[in-house]
Amino acid sequence: MEWVFISLGLKIGSFLNVCIVRLPRRQSVVSPRSFCTHCGQPLKPYDNIPLISFLLLRGKCRFCKANISWQYPVVEALATAIYWVTYVSYGLQWKTAVLLVFFSALIVLVFIDLYHRLLPDVITLPGIAVGIALSLLVGIENDAGTALLQLAGLPESLGRWGWLVNSLMGALVCSGFLWVVGAVYFKLKKVEGLGGGDLKLMGMVGAFLGVKLGLLTIMLGSLLGVLVGLAYIRMTGKDYRYPLPFGSFLGVAAIGVALWGEQLLSWYLGITGRI
Repeated sequence: MEWVFISLGLKIGSFLNVCIVRLPRRQSVVSPRSFCTHCGQPLKPYDNIPLISFLLLRGKCRFCKANISWQYPVVEALATAIYWVTYVSYGLQWKTAVLLVFFSALIVLVFIDLYHRLLPDVITLPGIAVGIALSLLVGIENDAGTALLQLAGLPESLGRWGWLVNSLMGALVCSGFLWVVGAVYFKLKKVEGLGGGDLKLMGMVGAFLGVKLGLLTIMLGSLLGVLVGLAYIRMTGKDYRYPLPFGSFLGVAAIGVALWGEQLLSWYLGITGRI
């Protein structure tokens, strides 16, 4: 079964590359079929085999000999690794399918934001709705939802409707928290620190992961942004006002938190003596 998910990751990874290239250009991801972005020549089926074609062509277009971006094999390899790790971690269950939908969207957002400083609404807004809807299939358990139910005088466990409450809270709290941070930053610096796309991205993350893991995503994404961003600025000699792709850092953090967030929280609480 592992090979099924590896094969699926390769195929989906190839499609995600199409989304990464075409969505910022407002092009259809369905038609026309794949073509060289340099010469426009449609690719032959044997030139569009994930990973293998890139290696056989030595990273160059068969027709115009222009270099093929390393994005293509990197995304295909990344999607394959994530699909495999998700299956190994959770096995064959609905949660695996839901996480793979979530991760596929995040991969596209990470790379688009990296290149264009853009998080397309066509992914984030439907992503929020899909995350909330899928919460009825795979439950999100967290203390925030329980506290809200208690405050409303409702039973702590409402089954699937309780999961829905947790998902809605995740979307609202995570996007709202980031909005407050951005508003405070603007008040202090008189400069926009966060874009609307970041808020919608965190709405999607919260809808899929809930409040607790969503806030952990913001914390780890911010830490990742500081460490990687400052290192990049130092190495390239860019100004410290250089706009960093915060959405990319949040997306990477969200994937890690979805897979290992609970273990990370347990480890942290263990070493701090809180459990």
